[in-house]
Amino acid sequence: MERQELETFLTLAEELHFGRTAERLVLSQARVSQTVKKLERRIGAPLFERTSRVVRMSPLGRQLYEDLAPLHKEMDAAVSRAKAAARGVDGELNVGFLGSGAGTLTAPILDVFRERCPGVEVRMRETQFQDPLGALRSGEIDLLFTCLPVEEPDLTVGPVVIREPRLLAVPVRHPLAGRVSVSLEELAGETFFGVVNSAPAYWWDSHVPRKTPSGREIRRGRSVATFQELMMLVGTGQGISPVIASVEKYYARPDVTFVPLRDVPSAEVALISRAGGVGVRAEAFVRAVWEAVSLNGGPAAF
Repeated sequence: MERQELETFLTLAEELHFGRTAERLVLSQARVSQTVKKLERRIGAPLFERTSRVVRMSPLGRQLYEDLAPLHKEMDAAVSRAKAAARGVDGELNVGFLGSGAGTLTAPILDVFRERCPGVEVRMRETQFQDPLGALRSGEIDLLFTCLPVEEPDLTVGPVVIREPRLLAVPVRHPLAGRVSVSLEELAGETFFGVVNSAPAYWWDSHVPRKTPSGREIRRGRSVATFQELMMLVGTGQGISPVIASVEKYYARPDVTFVPLRDVPSAEVALISRAGGVGVRAEAFVRAVWEAVSLNGGPAAF
């Protein structure tokens, strides 16, 4: 079996969709179909059952997939280890994260990277929104998962790993606490929070707006440095705050509840690197992130 036939068969077996298979392999759908038909002729029986609406594996195709998939994975891992050894890719890689990092994609990303670079130890380090980009700029971390927008000339925005809705964090006794949802326009007169130190103004404003869509001012009270501090101040009735949905899971408190925000765009988390070259370990990690996102069918939805 030729390598392209093998990869086409395994990918179609996972996707069960000719269009998505073609996208993953950067081929035309016609080429995917031709390759599968050629393989079926060589084997002498159908590997897939096709209709106008669905693609299913035949019993023979399922058996072939179960036999080949582990071997293919081991072969790729062996080649990756050899390449990594040849390049001298080993040592440590410090990856920063804000909030939930890459969310549900974190484990798949690390799995892909460890297969490719088994000699590299990945150290995850939490950053805070008081200075979300400082550790990356100083070299304390090599890469960073953080919320967009990031519009800095010395930094490069890589793959988006998460798209998630925004919620409003309010005290449990707040008048908005029982609402099914709330519009940003309704929040004029409420008190939000500022941020201390060197977070870019545009970055904080995109998450904690200064005005409603019609231009009415939203007050800002105390400035905060961390998610924990923000949630404590909300819980004690000193203000409310827009947050991304994962905050409800990772920073929940009994004195804070969350209400969906209407009419605001979803938040995006991406991998950020320093512009002008990041080194072989970081380059390998960026490739692993792209691969994990592709295998997931795109950025994860929280």
